[in-house]
Amino acid sequence: MPKMKTKKSLAKRVKVTGSGKIKRNRAYISHFASHKSQKQKRKLRKAALVSKGDYKRIKSLLQG
Repeated sequence: MPKMKTKKSLAKRVKVTGSGKIKRNRAYISHFASHKSQKQKRKLRKAALVSKGDYKRIKSLLQG
């Protein structure tokens, strides 16, 4: 079997932390921002961790 390639589109969007967790950016910040409150936009700027349900699938796409 050939080696699996890293999905570059995903690799550009996430970062792996030192402990192995995967950080991602939040959605809903770039579109219709004028309708959102300042508090909501401020919270959307912070990075989030990938959920448990998606972790296994995303980790396999990053194995390269």
